[in-house]
Amino acid sequence: MSTPAFTTAVTQARDLLRWRSPLRTELWASRLMGGLDPADARGLVRELVEAGTPEGRLTLAALAAVATPDAVDAQADAAPAGEPPLADLYAAHGAEARDALPGWVARMGQVECDGAWYGKADRHGLQALAALSFHYRSGKEPHLLVVAVDQVNGGLAVDALVEERKFLDDLSLEPSEPRAVAGRILDAVELTDRVMGAAVAGTFPGMRPFALARARSVPDPVRPAPDDTLSRFHDLPALPGAEEAFAKLVEFIGDRPLWWSPGRVSQFLTSWLPREAILSPDAIAAMPDVVRAWSRFAGADPEVLRQVDADAPRLAALMADESLAGLGKRLARSRPRDDDEG
Repeated sequence: MSTPAFTTAVTQARDLLRWRSPLRTELWASRLMGGLDPADARGLVRELVEAGTPEGRLTLAALAAVATPDAVDAQADAAPAGEPPLADLYAAHGAEARDALPGWVARMGQVECDGAWYGKADRHGLQALAALSFHYRSGKEPHLLVVAVDQVNGGLAVDALVEERKFLDDLSLEPSEPRAVAGRILDAVELTDRVMGAAVAGTFPGMRPFALARARSVPDPVRPAPDDTLSRFHDLPALPGAEEAFAKLVEFIGDRPLWWSPGRVSQFLTSWLPREAILSPDAIAAMPDVVRAWSRFAGADPEVLRQVDADAPRLAALMADESLAGLGKRLARSRPRDDDEG
């Protein structure tokens, strides 16, 4: 008796054989894979092999096209004794099936990256977008992969979609190095996999195998992928203490420099600095102008600049309030300085 997964797959594969679209078929396989647990996946592979039909072969070939090892690892696959890992199972049966199908099937996964972009998804950078454009080696079906990366929660991949290249027209993304963007996608997906119960869009599990396959197709992805946003900032005010102040801002911003919102400004000026930072009087005096300069560089958002103006006048008093200092700051202050020793 056929399982529901097998019946559904064969029915849908019948339509895909008529469409003859590698892209449509890969996206379908990605959704199929994203909805299977390992036990069901192994059972489905067995049924497809035993059926020996064109629809079954297409399903096997399509699954193999998106089955990178990390795509399958996330399914917590524990191969039964004597059986190969699920990724190897997909690959072996997929290769056999592909050879028995029309030539367009072999184009699945055979893509070249011809562009990359990275930048804010929204004006405050709460999410970043990593985009890679591809075409099949036949030149047909150009497409754009876009992955949303949650900056607020540490850089998790939370959604992905495939669009036409013109989708970029409505975005403010900067051209980037494909190897770096592919690395950011792989880093973000890996982080999501490590976070139990990570909040992702309902569409993400079904897009995840496809996104990984496309990012893996870019030669030599850079991991971890650096972000050069901070290195492009050259508008530091010519004030005493400005460099010291900016060093603390860099420490706070960390590896998510695109995220700069009114809330993050307020957290930095009214909470993080008084709790964590030991600054000279010159650096404290320069900090508001340094933060304004960074805010202009980060987009000159009016709400952000208003927040700087609202919080900056309180900074000196907050920095002088010992009750706000965290444990690390208090311990650092209690250590003898080199010029006090001897």
